[in-house]
Amino acid sequence: MARAATTSDIFNAIAEPQRRDILVLLRSGERPVTELAQVLGMTQPGTSKHLRVLREVGLVRDRKAGKQRLYGLEASKLRTVHEWAGGFERFWSESFDRLDSYVQDLMASKEK
Repeated sequence: MARAATTSDIFNAIAEPQRRDILVLLRSGERPVTELAQVLGMTQPGTSKHLRVLREVGLVRDRKAGKQRLYGLEASKLRTVHEWAGGFERFWSESFDRLDSYVQDLMASKEK
């Protein structure tokens, strides 16, 4: 099955680690592209390309503020990802419960 274009699918858009890093930075508020690029150690054109993809899938909004453009997070658009990942929550909870039980048993056997 063919993959959806990065610019139309949220999952493909966030598959790129640098885009996820941008989203993490935008959680704290709006930032200009130059600041994002500097913090991430990327070029401004490279950061702009990632922002364009994130904007096209609806994860980022932009607005003009004087001579610069500020980018902000549209976290509500991550609901699709959250709902999908939530389906694995039970699996991880059970796995961590088993791990915790194993560690407790291990610690108890060392105390004996």
